[in-house]
Amino acid sequence: MQFNFYQYQFKTNWFSIVLTMLCILTFIKLGLWQYHKAAIRQNIENQYQASLQQGTADLKSVLEHPEVLVYRNVKVRGEYQPTYQILIDNQIENGRAGYHVVTPFKIKDTHHYVLVNRGWILGTDNHQDVPNVITPVGEQEIQGMVWVPSNKIFSLEDDTERTTNIWKSVWQNLDMKKYQKQAPIQVLNIIIKLDPKQPVGGFVRNWQLPPSRIMTNLGYAYQWFGFAFSALAIYVYLSISRIQARE
Repeated sequence: MQFNFYQYQFKTNWFSIVLTMLCILTFIKLGLWQYHKAAIRQNIENQYQASLQQGTADLKSVLEHPEVLVYRNVKVRGEYQPTYQILIDNQIENGRAGYHVVTPFKIKDTHHYVLVNRGWILGTDNHQDVPNVITPVGEQEIQGMVWVPSNKIFSLEDDTERTTNIWKSVWQNLDMKKYQKQAPIQVLNIIIKLDPKQPVGGFVRNWQLPPSRIMTNLGYAYQWFGFAFSALAIYVYLSISRIQARE
């Protein structure tokens, strides 16, 4: 396939065309994927910032769809039920390893429970020894921020660990689907991170919003778009040549 234009010649073949188009389409798709991730994270950031301006909501009023209160500060009355309490392992605070204490909280006058992350505690020198956790007894009102645990869980546990009837108090991560399957209680699909100002039942609570990485995703998106443009530019450059003048 060849075309002449003034003093230049454009020469190509179907293999070069198909290969270039595949590269361009792939790079554009990857760029749009990163751009979409940035948009999702920007929306989460906007939700979080907006929630800071709203008042404290009553969790009991939205038990059917508690996820509508994500990032909102909520209050709820009931009592801790430590029987199915778990410790999330490998949590770092000021360079020290420990656990996050996650305790079920039975909502008053209902059969519903909500998991409450009560904060960080220091691990023991012997990692096989589980630290003793003191849990408040009796009815009380707690406040905290609603979060939806990630469903992207990587675990080194095998299938036999996941299906055993023996309750294990130390977990690698908060796998909500696993918890709802193993704990014989009706647990909401959210978690409350206990307010740092809550005077009773909490430990170290330096809650922070995870890094949004919005600019990182945008950077990757522009990089992929740049690769698409470069593929087109290289294709054109290699296909065009100057026609040699005849003597």
